[in-house]
Amino acid sequence: MSTRQVWSRAVASTGALLLFCFASTVASANNREDCYRDFQPSSGQPGKDVVWVPTNDALVDRMLRMAQVKPTDLVYDLGAGDGKIAIAAARDFGARSVGIEYNPEMVKLANCLVKAEGVAGKTKIIQGDIFETDFSNATVVTLYLLPELNLRLRPTILKMKPGTRVVSHSFLMDDWEPDERLSSDHGQAYFWVVPAQVEGNWTLRSADSKDAIDVRLEQTFQQVTGTAGETKRSLTKTSLRGDALEFSFDDNGTPVRVVARVNGDKMDAQVTRGGKTRKYVGTRSG
Repeated sequence: MSTRQVWSRAVASTGALLLFCFASTVASANNREDCYRDFQPSSGQPGKDVVWVPTNDALVDRMLRMAQVKPTDLVYDLGAGDGKIAIAAARDFGARSVGIEYNPEMVKLANCLVKAEGVAGKTKIIQGDIFETDFSNATVVTLYLLPELNLRLRPTILKMKPGTRVVSHSFLMDDWEPDERLSSDHGQAYFWVVPAQVEGNWTLRSADSKDAIDVRLEQTFQQVTGTAGETKRSLTKTSLRGDALEFSFDDNGTPVRVVARVNGDKMDAQVTRGGKTRKYVGTRSG
């Protein structure tokens, strides 16, 4: 073997070794320890509108279970910090997730942790203001903010698609009562389902158009009251969860039960009267 051949093989071997070492270094850079090398956040550090305090892992899991997160969901975490909730939604529940965080250093850290946890295909953390960034396509919204910030976000959340699930760590949304409450050794969480807007005057007509029921609905968030029928009897056993509306009333001594799905100014209803159930279509006139 010539000296040139030996030299060429030595160079090739050295190059391969260097390439292997470089690849190993890149791979090892994707662990959690390396993510914290450049930036180490501290609990209580100031942010744009709040101080950063991490949510403990046990409560993160409880919050996501409370929201019944599943692989078909798109979870938005508002004020994502180090991305813990968004990462858990993808890693533990199979959902797609987006975190919105104002601090660019936290965003960089969070995206590093996203890669380290192996969920880069499902999760991203974006730098932005939660009051300016569009999250209207979320099916689940999580937040750990202050009461006044929750209240500022409330109008935006209430305009989201009915059925959108919302979970808040520690803080409420003023007089919008939660659908569920969780209190544990790990902290408090509150859960809401965005209700459809059902207030107004409705007319429910049977499929054969031979019967019609006039209904007046009044609404405070997911709480519904009103009247129905010719004698305008008060509604009882009312329930509104997302777009699912139910109520009962007495029609001249006959109990009537209405179970409906609301879609804007229309609703598809099943009306049970005297033991018989028929299909009705409701339209809102004002």
